[in-house]
Amino acid sequence: MTYYRIGKIVNTFGIKGQVKVLVDTDFAEERFQPGQTLYIVQENQLVDQVTVDQAQVHKGAYLLSFVGYHNINLVEAYKGMWLAIDETQQHELEEDEFYQHQIIGLSVFDENNRLLGTIKDIIQLGSNDVWVVKAAKPKCKDILLPYISQVVKQVDLENGQVHVELMEGLVDDEN
Repeated sequence: MTYYRIGKIVNTFGIKGQVKVLVDTDFAEERFQPGQTLYIVQENQLVDQVTVDQAQVHKGAYLLSFVGYHNINLVEAYKGMWLAIDETQQHELEEDEFYQHQIIGLSVFDENNRLLGTIKDIIQLGSNDVWVVKAAKPKCKDILLPYISQVVKQVDLENGQVHVELMEGLVDDEN
C-alpha cells in the first residue's frame, strides 16, 4: 500500500500519550478529527495504524492523542516518524491543484524547452508554495520557483513535466 505524509511527529507532550505534530497537509482539520484512521510510517514503511482520539492546535502545531495510547511510554518511540493517510483517503482536487507527491520528481523546463532540473521539495508559505528545483547542471544552486500563474505555465503529470516562464532574477546566470 502507498502512504502519503500529512504530518511529522516531532515530540511527545505531557505524560498522557499526546504527540506534537507539525502539519504537512492542507486538510489538517479533517485529517486530525477524532475517529480518523491514520498510519504511522518511517521511511515509507508502516509502523502502526492509529485512530485519533483527541486533537487540538497548540502554538502552530497539533497535539494528538490516539485511542488506546494514553501513556507517554506508548508513543515515545514514534518521535521523528510521520503520520500518513493511504490512497483511499485522498480528496479529489480541483483543476490546477496537486498533491505534493504528484509534484516532487517532475522535470522542469523553461520557455525555451531547456531542462532546468527536477523538483525535489515544496516549501509551504502563507501566500503560495515554492517549488525547490535541483538544478540539472552540476554545481549549480537549487532554483526556487514560486507556484504562481506568472511562473508555472503548465503541469503535465502524465508526462512528468512542468513548464515555466522564468521571471528575472529567479535563476542565476550560471544555471
